[in-house]
Amino acid sequence: MAPKTLSAFLSPLSFPHNPTIFNPNLPQIPTKKRSPVFCRFSHPQKNYDKSPVSEIDLPEGTGAAAPTPGDRFLERHRSFEAAKLILKENKNNNNNKKKDKPLKVSTAVACCYGCGAPLQTSEVDAPGYVDPETYALKKKHRQLRRVLCGRCKLLSHGHMITAVGGNGGYSGGKQFITAEQLREKLSHLRYEKALIVKLVDIVDFNGSFLARIRDLAGANPIILVVTKVDLLPKGTDLNCIGDWVVEATTKKKLNVLSVHLTSSKSLVGISGVASEIQKEKKGRDVYILGSANVGKSAFITAFLKLMGEKDPVAAAAQKYKPIQSAVPGTTLGPIQINAFLSGGNLFDTPGVHLHHRQAAVVHAEDLPALAPQSRLRGQSFPKSRILAENGTTGNNLPNGLNGHSLFWGGLVRIDILKVLPETRLTFYGPKSLRLHMVPTDEADEFYQKALGVLLTPPTGKQRADEWRGLEIVRELPIKFEDAERPACDVAISGLGWIAVEPMSKMSSNSDSSSEKTAGELHLVVHVPRPVEIFVRPPLPVGKYGADWYQYRELTEKEEETRPKWNF
Repeated sequence: MAPKTLSAFLSPLSFPHNPTIFNPNLPQIPTKKRSPVFCRFSHPQKNYDKSPVSEIDLPEGTGAAAPTPGDRFLERHRSFEAAKLILKENKNNNNNKKKDKPLKVSTAVACCYGCGAPLQTSEVDAPGYVDPETYALKKKHRQLRRVLCGRCKLLSHGHMITAVGGNGGYSGGKQFITAEQLREKLSHLRYEKALIVKLVDIVDFNGSFLARIRDLAGANPIILVVTKVDLLPKGTDLNCIGDWVVEATTKKKLNVLSVHLTSSKSLVGISGVASEIQKEKKGRDVYILGSANVGKSAFITAFLKLMGEKDPVAAAAQKYKPIQSAVPGTTLGPIQINAFLSGGNLFDTPGVHLHHRQAAVVHAEDLPALAPQSRLRGQSFPKSRILAENGTTGNNLPNGLNGHSLFWGGLVRIDILKVLPETRLTFYGPKSLRLHMVPTDEADEFYQKALGVLLTPPTGKQRADEWRGLEIVRELPIKFEDAERPACDVAISGLGWIAVEPMSKMSSNSDSSSEKTAGELHLVVHVPRPVEIFVRPPLPVGKYGADWYQYRELTEKEEETRPKWNF
């Protein structure tokens, strides 16, 4: 075994005639330092031929030929260096035996404050590019952390520039980093003590939830922030929405401290999140996590704006905040923000790119069509105006929706095999995706002719020719048990949801019995591969949501452990 201290190496050199002087187990007696004197017959070289110091020339005798003080210093210095080298090798061997842990992202490399990409001057089209003259000037004045790269400048002017490829990335444009590499940049979080603020899009609640958040966050506490509640239909009761979100979160068995309904645009709920972060931070760093395009950068902008009213550090951080863009994958690396006067940093992180969302299958230039820009308005089939005029499903649909197919743009097709006459489907999602209804026996031919023209996205003939089609087909048996409330929601990952509901509320014929509405429905849903389909309890939206939503009775234990919601 190699010695652990320098004295273990040096003792046979300085005191070969008395190797016990440096024994820590014996009492030390102060003595006057003397130069060692060696005799020919007691030369230590003869006794230490097999030791590590046998190669060092030890002094012999005295007089003019004896080593000078400088020679002795060099010999002693070499001994120190040899000892340090062996100790370093031993330490490296011990470290290699331990389990390797991902290193925390280094903040020593200068990165673009808008997207987190490392600054570079070689590739003009790549993220992080800065003009060489600008880079040199900023570096001279130590202002590299205040530089915005060329890609971020284009994104801020509305250009659609994707940079993420791989499983969960985006087709079209150049791809400089994979979704797996971005996810790897967050792997260090599970080994750190941090506060996690997890964002979920209410329009795509199931698709953006990140069910395997523990793989990234470890055992760190989580504050759940639901974004874009200002997009919910007019008249929606947020009390019902908050209870619905808590119920859905509890079923996933996550250790959530609290739930907050927010809007980064109107600042609704942001103050509650800020108070909760200040309460639970306790000197730790705060990381904003979420799927791609869930609204992390917009949330940070709203958060800094609100915090800046009282905190001068947060006010100063607003000048160099992350860039906002409709392009998923805008943020390409962790962005450190000094936002707290009380200590700890705020980190904007790259979005987790999920391969099962619609954004992962459409062309980059069609991505804006998937993002709602204004308050959602449900589009119902059969249309409510027909119901109001006739009090029935209309003369043109004597069997209701049976035998018809509904197309939601070119991304979703729903074949209605069996529904009751008093059933309607209401679509909640982007207004840019048009709805078309045709008889099911004509649906295949209609899709081939209308794709890229009436049914968009994909947009244009060229993209339509490259489109792989709606490869996933899932049959959904749905039980309709209550005539006063929707049966369920069919959620399409990355797009929105379809509410399967009764028409008695909208019909002028109010004495329709529950016998006409109760029963089993059969739908067949077609989506692109690998987009996921979720069947979930109905989300209580609109002015009628509060009428039919039922709060579950809780036990005393559930009252204590259930996370509270705020808005």
